Amino acid sequence: MKAFATLLERLAFTNGRNAKMQILRHYLQDTPDPDRGWALAAITGQLELRNIGPALLRRMIAERVDSELFDISYDFVGDLAETIALLWPEPSANRDISLTDAVGVLQSSSRNGQEIAALLDQLDKNSRLAVLKLGTGNLRLGLSARLARTILAQMSDPTLPEIEEIWHALSPPYLDLFAWLAGENAPTPDHQAPFRPVMLSTPTNLEELEKLPIADYQCEWKWDGIRVQLVSDQGVKRVYTRTGDDISAAFPDAIELMDFDGTLDGELLVGREGQIAPFADLQRRLGRKSVSRTMMAEFPAYLRVYDMLIWQGKDWRSEPLSARRAKLDSITFPSPAMDVSPLLSVTTWQDLADLRADPPLSVIEGVMIKNSASRYVGGRPRGPWFKWKRDPMLIDAVLLYAQTGHGKRSGFHSDFTFGVWRDEELVPVGKAYFGFTDEELRQLDKFVRKNTVERFGPVRRLKPELVVEVAFEGLNKSSRHKSGVAMRFPRISRIRWDKPAAEADHLSALEALL
Repeated sequence: MKAFATLLERLAFTNGRNAKMQILRHYLQDTPDPDRGWALAAITGQLELRNIGPALLRRMIAERVDSELFDISYDFVGDLAETIALLWPEPSANRDISLTDAVGVLQSSSRNGQEIAALLDQLDKNSRLAVLKLGTGNLRLGLSARLARTILAQMSDPTLPEIEEIWHALSPPYLDLFAWLAGENAPTPDHQAPFRPVMLSTPTNLEELEKLPIADYQCEWKWDGIRVQLVSDQGVKRVYTRTGDDISAAFPDAIELMDFDGTLDGELLVGREGQIAPFADLQRRLGRKSVSRTMMAEFPAYLRVYDMLIWQGKDWRSEPLSARRAKLDSITFPSPAMDVSPLLSVTTWQDLADLRADPPLSVIEGVMIKNSASRYVGGRPRGPWFKWKRDPMLIDAVLLYAQTGHGKRSGFHSDFTFGVWRDEELVPVGKAYFGFTDEELRQLDKFVRKNTVERFGPVRRLKPELVVEVAFEGLNKSSRHKSGVAMRFPRISRIRWDKPAAEADHLSALEALL
């Protein structure tokens, strides 16, 4: 466990992709099975544990530490797991246990957490923190699953595409995967209807596009839904997110639409009588383990297909996009709730810019630009596909609350709630925790500490004086928020030290954007 704790610490406090990759590579090479497999699963988000919630953590520490000491410490540290790891009584003689044994405890622990507490009683503070980070699922290492798979390819003969092709059909602790990397036969996938690596795009703008011949590209709308892979394999049907998460159980009506044999790339939306609904409607169904018929009737799934990977036993990924698109256009899907994303008719990049600036529907995020000769390649290859999102919406809002961050930001107030005016009252309209530089973070933290009016644990209520410019991608009506609106992907784009709070925007300005 100490080796895994050291790995987490080094990854968290190491800047630079290559340095992080080298650290993880050394760990995977030097660590025996099955510990390295469990570590790989945790880092890539494939480790399924019985999640340790904040209430359980607080109950466990309350049995060992004075509540006032805990509150003061948590307010300073800002991270619950780290605070508990630091305050937990040191064992008379700590011992090391394997990561495998720790995972076993986390997977089988009872609701009262007695087994977890007994485990923490044996460990030093770094190992305790590693266990708590595992249990809460809050690693935040700055290392993507794709980079981890890239490291595996660097360690062995199988290539990255070969590893990614079967990755989502494997299960931790990946004994057969590591055996394959060592020269044995390739693993046999654990299930049918496997996920295949999704092809992603890179951002662009008009200046960059004008360097390209538009005749070589096809353009289509970028829809505001969830990118999905639709797999129907010998009667087994699954809906995956672009990262390979299986969301089939939450969308049985989408499964019913999949009357085909193959693997398609598309967008999951909510649609009623051919009309695409706002993302907020789709969000009502996300994250559910099951869904009622009433929910499906009120928020019915709609599938919009972009591309074809496999069709009736043939792998189309090596074919050019123009051929894949022609094949898609020849298919008639039996349900009106499933169709192919229409192409845009443009002859110049300025034509596309005009469409992007004034799309026909608010659920359109921007445009996609794809080279007609491109093969379907997993990952984010530079050049074949581009996304050109609409310019973000902007408002000026007043900071109302601040909360300490996590990891490297645990000593700073970095999570902010902001509001706008409704008559003479400021009402919260969103939260943001990124968009500012490290220097601006220090300035914001200094403002918070000097302008705190009231404290609620790690949260501080502020004097309503500082205005920030907030950028966001979309806006929806929301009955769950006092303001009646909910933002999509809000971020602080500028600190308006020059602007008095009285000149911040009013709620009516937001409502006009709906």
